[in-house]
Amino acid sequence: MSEGLRILTAWWAEPETVWITRYVQTGGYKGLRKALTMTPQEVIEEVKASGLRGRGGAGFPTGVKWSFVPQDTGKPTYLVANFDESEPGTYNNRELVERDPHQFLEGVIIASYAVQCHTAFIYTRGEFLFPGRVLERAIAEAYDEGFLGKDILKSGYQLDVVLHKGAGAYICGEETALLSSLEGYRGQPRLRPPFPAVEGLYASPTAINNVETLCNVPHILVNGARWFAGIGTEKSPGTKIFSVSGKVNVPGNFEAPMGTPARVVIEEMAGGVLDGKHLKAWTPGGSSTPFLTEEHLDVGLDFESIAEAGSLLGTGALMVTDERDCMVRVCQRLLQFYAHESCGKCTPCREGTWWVTRMLTRVEEGFGRREDIPLLGEIGDNILFKAFCALADGAVSPITSTLKYFRDEYEEHVRLGRCPFTEPRAPRLPAVREAPPEPSWPEPAPIPLSEILR
Repeated sequence: MSEGLRILTAWWAEPETVWITRYVQTGGYKGLRKALTMTPQEVIEEVKASGLRGRGGAGFPTGVKWSFVPQDTGKPTYLVANFDESEPGTYNNRELVERDPHQFLEGVIIASYAVQCHTAFIYTRGEFLFPGRVLERAIAEAYDEGFLGKDILKSGYQLDVVLHKGAGAYICGEETALLSSLEGYRGQPRLRPPFPAVEGLYASPTAINNVETLCNVPHILVNGARWFAGIGTEKSPGTKIFSVSGKVNVPGNFEAPMGTPARVVIEEMAGGVLDGKHLKAWTPGGSSTPFLTEEHLDVGLDFESIAEAGSLLGTGALMVTDERDCMVRVCQRLLQFYAHESCGKCTPCREGTWWVTRMLTRVEEGFGRREDIPLLGEIGDNILFKAFCALADGAVSPITSTLKYFRDEYEEHVRLGRCPFTEPRAPRLPAVREAPPEPSWPEPAPIPLSEILR
């Protein structure tokens, strides 16, 4: 972790913070204590004033999202924490939970109080075995210390938190598919409207936020909205945890103010490109965001700047490739993932990702045709914004961006009849077969005449 402004990762170097005793000693649950002295509407207004935007990808203002949850509907209100972190290249939520679970739980409790929820669900991936155990222990500690359950901190507020382990599907990171899975149905997205804030879990008002978003809430309550708004940029305040992976010397999670140039994160925090090679392409927000190139390294990592550069900030996952990487192969591998993870509900996604994967495999293996290159772009256009959810749109991002910046690599694959980044293979010649030897049969023994005349 590079030195600098640390808010969410301030105590990562101290393993004892996973325990509630140490967390409270370091100032934990002060934000909850303050929130309980305020009205739920005052908490919402404080988060609104901070400018906190969702860290799960869309970047929607968190306080505004909470204000959409109606009250007095006659139905219970729910809060769902999205810990189904499955975007390729993204692992900041996982480390937040593993190293500082009570920071996340405190955010869950404050958010639940703000929307007047009395039952909150944390939806996590079934593969997250260790983080799941960490959360189970933290929830039990919170109950024992009076931060969960009936009459929290003698305030009269009651909240129960349920940890739900899903089956592990990328599509369940989409909030409506997550709700379907949480209800026991197949994880598939729902048609909107109605939106989850009005009709979400069990057809009741529901607020949905991801782990990193909720981790920011206690700090806003303790330090104030003006403090948080003064970090980062005007429209993208606060810090962001960037997950850097791929061809870098020091992969990992790095916290930096929003708007920090990508060059600082990649070259200074992550130690630069591996083996001193030149950077070729990088994603600002995971595999579902369009690739950017070396010429974009000075773009600030915030929602507006990345959008102006032609991509999306997404989850803040920087996947780095260098000059040795074949971008056709990178695109092929990513599309294989999306074709596998498509829930199959809508035709553009189900069929489009499957066909594009076949075409990319054909090009990569040296059997591509010149007309395949514009056809890939055409299929991408037929998928984009024509599916039920954003999975299909994310699948198109690697196609369009690699065709935009690395079209020459596609053309080289077709011209050479092979991948130009691999050694040419020797032509396969038919094996020469030798004629089998003539069978040799033993000479029959002569039959005596007496035997013949008998």
